[in-house]
Amino acid sequence: MRLFVAVRPPPAVRDALLDAMGGVAAARWQDDGQLHCTLRFVGEVDRHAARDIADALADVRHPAIEARLGHVGHFASKGRPHALWIGVEPAAALTALHHKVDHALARAGIAPDGRAFVPHITLARLGRAAGRLDDFLAQPVAAIPWPVDDFVLYESVLTRAAAVYHPLAEFAFATAL
Repeated sequence: MRLFVAVRPPPAVRDALLDAMGGVAAARWQDDGQLHCTLRFVGEVDRHAARDIADALADVRHPAIEARLGHVGHFASKGRPHALWIGVEPAAALTALHHKVDHALARAGIAPDGRAFVPHITLARLGRAAGRLDDFLAQPVAAIPWPVDDFVLYESVLTRAAAVYHPLAEFAFATAL
């Protein structure tokens, strides 16, 4: 099982993201089912480890967050853009949640993630033939707020067309807004 932990924005936010997609040649845009803010990628585990992970995540306590969309950006490797994303704010609160999830996963035997955490929602994957990004990156984004009061453990199933995400467990925060 290939797992990750994420926050799923509500339908109104996902609709706004879907409406903003387009205008970059050869970009592979995400669909509604793929829109999420990853808190932690877990990777391949067996079913027993998945149960241990779910049990550990059930112990995470965090106050609710009022999230909002931030600025548009891209990730690059060796100077070549490979993904378009939109930031999710407030970064400090989401980073604190990321650390709590990371600690819970460590209790379940999953090694800590050494990469920097950048709260974002991936909008598109870019191949070598992707067109210019300037207009897309310059577009204004509505800072749509939404309450984050839970997170989800997902299984990612890779298909020829795209990754398909299946929720395995949902974890409500101990407190609400």
